[in-house]
Amino acid sequence: MAMEVRGTAVRATPLFVKQRFGDRMAEWLSTLGQKAREIMTGKIDTSAWYPLTEAMVEPTQAICQLFFEGRKDGAWELGRFSADYSLWGLYRLFVKMGSPMHLLDRATEAFGTYYRPSRLVLIERGPLRAVVRIEHFPQPHQMVECRIGGWIERGLEISGCQKVRVEIRSSLAAGDPYTELVGEWS
Repeated sequence: MAMEVRGTAVRATPLFVKQRFGDRMAEWLSTLGQKAREIMTGKIDTSAWYPLTEAMVEPTQAICQLFFEGRKDGAWELGRFSADYSLWGLYRLFVKMGSPMHLLDRATEAFGTYYRPSRLVLIERGPLRAVVRIEHFPQPHQMVECRIGGWIERGLEISGCQKVRVEIRSSLAAGDPYTELVGEWS
């Protein structure tokens, strides 16, 4: 089954490139295939669904290749940027006033509204640690997992956590039965 991603998550990608590498936007766009380029240069409807590969994987891979010397930490940085983009305004105030578990509870509830079909489960909760698992994601990819890890890391920081560290301990993209992300903070 072909996966789709919500326009809200897609919209962060060209904004990230424009803000961080603005003078190289045309160069980045030129590395994309036609469908991905059309999505990135068109009006991205935040409520619409887009094909995961062309709307997220391919543009993120191109960012990593062009701006991060092929390293996947470009995807992680894009995930962090996406958290700042999605957790703005009044919603940011609620995140700051809530607990880290409140943020992660909401993230697990909302995950299926950003990626379909998919399922994210909070399997461990503690005062300074949480573990989430992506248990269903028919088209897993390292770029997407890194973006999600970066989003969780920045979301925890926004919710007031200090010295946040998120690690991908297992990966659907690597053939594991689920993707497990472990977050720790002080």
